[in-house]
Amino acid sequence: MKKVYRVLKISLLVFGVLFGLLVLNMLWLKFMPVMFTSTMLARSMEAVGKGESAVIYYDWVSYDEMSEHIKIAVVASEDQRFPTHSGIDFEAIKVAMEENKTNKIKRGASTISQQVAKNVFLWQGGGWFRKALEVPITYMIEFLWGKKRILEVYLNIAEMGERTFGVEAASKRFFNKKASLLLPAEGARLAAVLPNPRIYLAQNPSAIVLQKQQIILYWIQLLGGSAYLKGLR
Repeated sequence: MKKVYRVLKISLLVFGVLFGLLVLNMLWLKFMPVMFTSTMLARSMEAVGKGESAVIYYDWVSYDEMSEHIKIAVVASEDQRFPTHSGIDFEAIKVAMEENKTNKIKRGASTISQQVAKNVFLWQGGGWFRKALEVPITYMIEFLWGKKRILEVYLNIAEMGERTFGVEAASKRFFNKKASLLLPAEGARLAAVLPNPRIYLAQNPSAIVLQKQQIILYWIQLLGGSAYLKGLR
């Protein structure tokens, strides 16, 4: 019995320390740029393994240094209920579960908040353990960061091309301009490649990317344009 108590006590202590470090990291990243993510590291290591350049294209910019067009384009494409859900979109999960019963290509239902939680604090890949950790972390960043910071981080760390992360690096590489100068069509095109930026390319868009670009522009109109995000806190 004493051994069980000791193991339980040590386990609780370890959990408390890890939880405390996680909260401190979240508080730090509420104000400071994210230096790198597990995905960036993975892409760099993959390039090394292929004998290619391991350089990661990544330039952090603040929320105010991003065009309003890319902000609304990403929300329209990835998570239309982003301003109102609490981190997990249960309605989207319900719809995805129904569609996945018959569709060969499975639909995901991860919100922008969940993607930030996964990319900043966890790792790529599936598995119930990672998913189980993702849920509380998502709620924590919703509470500690707020919507505006979550979107700012997402737009900085999202993979948008070959070893290219964030809207600033993508804008410079693919449109030769800063993210603050992106036009509606350019913002929609970057958003269109997000499902798989290693296949769908912004600089040489396929017919699928161009079609998705037009659909996103239509969705943006339905949401009321960039005014849809004016109330983010």
